Amino acid sequence: MSGDVVMRKALLTAASILGLLATGAEAQTLRIAVGGAFTSMDPHYHTLTPNNAMNKHVFDRLVDTDENFRLRPGLAESWTAVNETTWEFKLRQGVTWHDGTPFTAEDVVATFARVPQVRNSPGSFVIYTRSVQRLEVVDDHTIRMHTAAPYPTLPNLMTGLAIISRGLPAAVDTAEFNSGRAAIGTGPYRLVSYSPGSQAIFARNPAFWGGAQPWERVDYRVIANDGSRIAALRAGDVDVIDAVPTRDVDALKTTQGLVIASQPALRNIFLNVDQSRDDAPGVTGPNGEKLAHSPLRDNRVREALSIAINRPAIVRQVMSGYATPSGQFLAAGVMGHDPQTTVPVFDAARAQALLAEAGYPQGFRVVLAGPNNRYVNDEQILQAVAQMWSRIGVRVDLQAMPSNVYFSRSARNEFPIGLSGWGTGTGEPDHPMVALIATQSAATGRGTSNRSLYSSAAFDALLDKALVTIDPPAREELYRQATRVAMADHAIIPLHHQVNIWASRNTVRIIARNDEETYAMSMFPVAK
Repeated sequence: MSGDVVMRKALLTAASILGLLATGAEAQTLRIAVGGAFTSMDPHYHTLTPNNAMNKHVFDRLVDTDENFRLRPGLAESWTAVNETTWEFKLRQGVTWHDGTPFTAEDVVATFARVPQVRNSPGSFVIYTRSVQRLEVVDDHTIRMHTAAPYPTLPNLMTGLAIISRGLPAAVDTAEFNSGRAAIGTGPYRLVSYSPGSQAIFARNPAFWGGAQPWERVDYRVIANDGSRIAALRAGDVDVIDAVPTRDVDALKTTQGLVIASQPALRNIFLNVDQSRDDAPGVTGPNGEKLAHSPLRDNRVREALSIAINRPAIVRQVMSGYATPSGQFLAAGVMGHDPQTTVPVFDAARAQALLAEAGYPQGFRVVLAGPNNRYVNDEQILQAVAQMWSRIGVRVDLQAMPSNVYFSRSARNEFPIGLSGWGTGTGEPDHPMVALIATQSAATGRGTSNRSLYSSAAFDALLDKALVTIDPPAREELYRQATRVAMADHAIIPLHHQVNIWASRNTVRIIARNDEETYAMSMFPVAK
């Protein structure tokens, strides 16, 4: 089937859904307001949690996860390691695309072919596909993925890759997904309309392979302002909100008709620090004078910036206790967490001494940038860090902006230091290590979100070994060694791990997830 035919069928489907919605019962509508702005309906455009969560209404993955990030079948019913370099996936039969076309192994092939072709991606999905050297279609419902070396977490990677239809043009553009013409999935909902960064309307897919969802219609909208999002919930304009500000949790808990759901998060909130460029933008001497070398290239300076941050104070005063101080990628209890890498101890006096030792006794000026509508209390975190750095003589030009603007500019390396957050797409630290810390390489697909421009041969060598080590305890030890190298270099400056918090009307039951994703499939009506 040609792409044009597929798109015409999608438009007809959307029109028919709109007609059904006009007569649908309002009680079957779920209204969700999220704080993080989604940037595209294209499931391969940007590895951003708000995008991934929204797109899951329409697009499925081969492998799914439960609320605790344990793997479970998706479009693949099972997966098996045929040998050290081959994984075989048995695909679910009887699945159809929203246009009625049967799902087959060729759709997986088409997906892998498209991912590296996506233009202007701020965060490429090649981190999920780069390890696969060759796809082998055994039959319509069996596909084998061949890797150059053992890749023990390949099924985990498949939880992050949305499968698209082979009926779409090979170079289908992001705009075609945003318009709805290419937004044809196998998922539990069909797209009715989409407004970038604003709202998406979904209608129940009665032919969904996992069984019809309880909600006939889902109104999924962005309300970035915390106060406005809470006000919408209190007024009954929405049924569910995410990213509940920690300062408002207690008040919402005691509000009649409202309930709270929470889950400790995988996400680490951290700072990228440009340690590669002498001419890093936004870095000057204390009086604004040009410097011959960026101070951020000196590890003593990066250490000073890290230990000048009072992480327990941020957790206590900014996060109201709904976070845990962090000194590495993943929290305690998660595979690969290193017990030897502890949370940096706040020591302003030593930070000042390190700056003087590095040749900056009077400090310097630096831009600190980040989003103001993406992470819990993100702008307040930036403000707290800026104040703490000012006490050691580092003058901060604070630039907080909407997340879509920030991530686009950050992808162009416009900021010397930036606030970000990252969890794990596999349940192991390989995901943040490959994306955030590994040396940038188009050939390997690594370092796609390495905004620190960090590069370490020692780290890369340990990661190389970890990624091909089948034995979990041995792999974990390699992760831990790699963590020690990166954190000693201050490749990033970790701040804390979030707690994910939702609030809803008591007519909705939420299954809280540790991956922070907010979608209708984790929400169920409560019988009155």
